[in-house]
Amino acid sequence: MHNRDKLYINGQWVESAGDNLIEVMNAATEDVIGHIPEGTEEDANKAVIAARLAFDAWAATPVAERANFLDKLHAGLKARGDDIARVITAEVGMPFKLSQRIQAGSPIANMALYAKLAREYPFEEKIGNSLVVREPVGVVACITPWNYPLHQVVAKVAPALAAGNTVVLKPSEVAPFSAFILADVAHEAGLPPGVFNLVTGYGPIVGEALVRHAQVDMISFTGSTRAGKRISELAALTVKRVALELGGKSAAVLLDDADFAAAVKGTLGACFLNSGQTCTAHTRMLIPEDRYEEVRQLAIDAAKTFAPGDPMDDRTRLGPLASAAQRDRVRDYIFRGIEEGAELVTGGPEAPKGLDKGYYVQPTVFGRVDPDGTIAQEEIFGPVLSIIGYKDEDDAVRIANNTVYGLAGAVWSKDEARALGVARRMRTGQVDINGAPFNLYAPFGGYRQSGNGRELGRFGLEEFTELKAMQLKPEPAKT
Repeated sequence: MHNRDKLYINGQWVESAGDNLIEVMNAATEDVIGHIPEGTEEDANKAVIAARLAFDAWAATPVAERANFLDKLHAGLKARGDDIARVITAEVGMPFKLSQRIQAGSPIANMALYAKLAREYPFEEKIGNSLVVREPVGVVACITPWNYPLHQVVAKVAPALAAGNTVVLKPSEVAPFSAFILADVAHEAGLPPGVFNLVTGYGPIVGEALVRHAQVDMISFTGSTRAGKRISELAALTVKRVALELGGKSAAVLLDDADFAAAVKGTLGACFLNSGQTCTAHTRMLIPEDRYEEVRQLAIDAAKTFAPGDPMDDRTRLGPLASAAQRDRVRDYIFRGIEEGAELVTGGPEAPKGLDKGYYVQPTVFGRVDPDGTIAQEEIFGPVLSIIGYKDEDDAVRIANNTVYGLAGAVWSKDEARALGVARRMRTGQVDINGAPFNLYAPFGGYRQSGNGRELGRFGLEEFTELKAMQLKPEPAKT
């Protein structure tokens, strides 16, 4: 059991002001794997006050010293890599083999990246007769989701600390234990009291208390578009900065000259990663109308390689979803797709054979999907792919851009210049060309209702800074 009965505030593990605990479930077995405090508004307020009192000293700490602390956090997380992967596999359902590389590996690498960036980044530059400096925003509240729990935490906390901000973190109550590991590491690293604080609880209580708090200068949130809208409304009352990384309905455009075998395989991999619980999942596969039968068979063959199973088994590529609510939501969407007339190519709403326990959903592919239909427009957050036909390249771009989202996408073509031409027309924050890998140095974030602001790389560091211009008296002209 992973029982945690205290919050981390002002450099100490302290009791919550409330008495209630939240159960955390194993996604594969439906067993309780531990408890965390159900934090209160009073807890959130204490954490904010601690962060505010610590801010001036931390902001004045030389960048090199802040980077040294990030190095210590990196070393501490790296030493606990297997523990991080194991607990996230239990909470979220990602196969352990993948969790080691992604759920643990990505945040560990990102922490090291920000230690390096902090040392290299030019926080000051001379522009004409002005000295332009980037300064920390202040107290930052980081509110993070359950699908990539530590990755999303570190993508916020590391650059926020590197830039000189102090932080209050509220992780998802569905997958909170890796955040507690980070708090352990921060404590062992000797991070000054109040610089990093951890308060767990529910969004409507702890999350909204942080968003409303007058002493919080910035909210960095990753989660649903609905919750992002609520945060924007509340934050407007105190005119605080808000960075939002929200939902997606990303399109993979297969042009007629693409390697279709590689493109279909790659698209299903991007759709089914983490059981589809990925905001950038390529959930719409756009194909030339006259290639449908070929693509349909390729999709069936590729989907067969994603048999659901025990996430601790090295052979498993598709684990369960993170919760009963999430499983039921995804199954409802599958029913909706059938009701609206899409062709069920493979999968379906029934539990996978032999897996009646655990939050499992069959890998599902729909064909001949109406681009305006529910399953083509709304974020499902499960292993469900929609195949959509297009008439020509212009039609493909129109369909790709025909949702309220704009987070990610892909283009497949043997002609890279042609692929880039289509990618430039897609209204989305990130486009993969021919299955190119994720880049931690590149900006991550979306257009439209996928959010605002950017994470990762120097772009993520700049997100946590304010710009100040100090006008200097020009030097007298030399005669």
